[in-house]
Amino acid sequence: MIPQAYILEVTDLTKTFSGIKALDAVQLHVRKGEMHALMGENGAGKSTFMKLLIGLLTPDSGEILFEGASMKATSVHDVLQKGIAMIHQEMLNVPELTVAQNIFLGRETAGGLFRWLDDSNRNKQAAELLAHMGVSIPPDTKMKHLSVAQMQMVEIAKAISNDVKVLIMDEPTSALADAEVTILFGIIRELTQKGVAIIYISHKMDEIFTIADTITVLRDGQYIGTHPATDLNENSLIKLMVGRELDRLFPESTTPPGAEVLSVRQLGRKGAFSDINFAVHAGEVLGLAGLMGAGRTEVTRAIYGLDPLHTGDIHLKGQPVTINSPQDAIRLGIGYVSEDRKQLGLIPALSVKYNITLGSLSNHADGGFIRSQRESTAAVDVMADLQIKATGPDQPVVYLSGGNQQKVVIGKVLQANPVVVLLDEPTRGIDIGAKSEIYKLIHELKASGIAIILISSELPELLGLSDRVLVLAKGKQTALLSKEDATQETIMRYAMQP
Repeated sequence: MIPQAYILEVTDLTKTFSGIKALDAVQLHVRKGEMHALMGENGAGKSTFMKLLIGLLTPDSGEILFEGASMKATSVHDVLQKGIAMIHQEMLNVPELTVAQNIFLGRETAGGLFRWLDDSNRNKQAAELLAHMGVSIPPDTKMKHLSVAQMQMVEIAKAISNDVKVLIMDEPTSALADAEVTILFGIIRELTQKGVAIIYISHKMDEIFTIADTITVLRDGQYIGTHPATDLNENSLIKLMVGRELDRLFPESTTPPGAEVLSVRQLGRKGAFSDINFAVHAGEVLGLAGLMGAGRTEVTRAIYGLDPLHTGDIHLKGQPVTINSPQDAIRLGIGYVSEDRKQLGLIPALSVKYNITLGSLSNHADGGFIRSQRESTAAVDVMADLQIKATGPDQPVVYLSGGNQQKVVIGKVLQANPVVVLLDEPTRGIDIGAKSEIYKLIHELKASGIAIILISSELPELLGLSDRVLVLAKGKQTALLSKEDATQETIMRYAMQP
């Protein structure tokens, strides 16, 4: 059988920033109808590589051939016109516009005597596209009212609504639960069967070995190798990515949980969840499982005081407490790491130091004045404890890798000395090496006696870290499983209950 022709060929692509090579003679060869995974740790050069492919950056040297012809992109629009589209990890939507308006942004149609924008037809097309994807989102809903997972599905719909020949997907499932991932994989198979080539970037090993035909690995801006997916396993792929073997991914814990720290009774919020009952103990990880829209994030936001509760009680160390704001939660010893670190967890333009100390400024002040040296010392200590890789405490946090940014968010939470920490998708969008470090950090927090509530859409992660798992479906509590009873199949059965 003659191999199918390459639709995209990249040879010796090099890009330098301020004398530092972000990419050094990188190559990539992708066939029509191929699912080609691009793997590497954060900082490996994947993002720079993709920006070169879609015209956001210009290479210093090297060649890009598209359909056999040299491609010198002058703009993202130029690349899109050729048939190359990208779904970005950080969603690029317009919050005040509707779902349909975002999907067809830049491709609007007009009709009638006065050539008004045809909203009715646009909504109809968007509804049909989303229905084909198996997603139930009203097309006239403003983007700002959607969850992160719903926004991600709209971004996917927007990309596939174009007549693409090469589709780049950067962490497309980072905010999706298993059911939505299954839908996405079905869409991917349809596209590849039609000859669309897909370049797929993900840190989720199980996904890669489920759908990838070929895997290319980058490390420190250099090309490491390309292999058929069937020639690799998880351990060999990790070794190619990080250049070393990783220890056991999920640390084992033999310490039994301590006294009850936080309990909620008949917790409810109209339109989000109702009759939620659970307790979490010192030194315990309670996992929250469920599909998109199950109410997991909404429950943790309400406990933290970000959203109002309409029914129920919260008890901390056996005493009833009232939480009307995050300030109340922090004062009571409750910390929160949101699923969207860049929007809700960090101020990107500020330094590592200021982000770390932002939630505990009173600890670094005397007489109403912040003591800069005390603040710097605290930040340096957190950076050392959490092994945050940065040039120093004054480096803007925007320039850190995703894994190090997440450590800064966690460090900020720990500065307030919490007794309970709510972790919502703490490893979203970070590489396998950084994930391993976050897992060890969660293990250390647990060993120190902190009670942890963990939300994760990755079931292996949830099962590997949790002592018990609470399952939600459509805002209702459907099961509370022990570690022994919690399996992927059992969780999914309860998560899909009507």
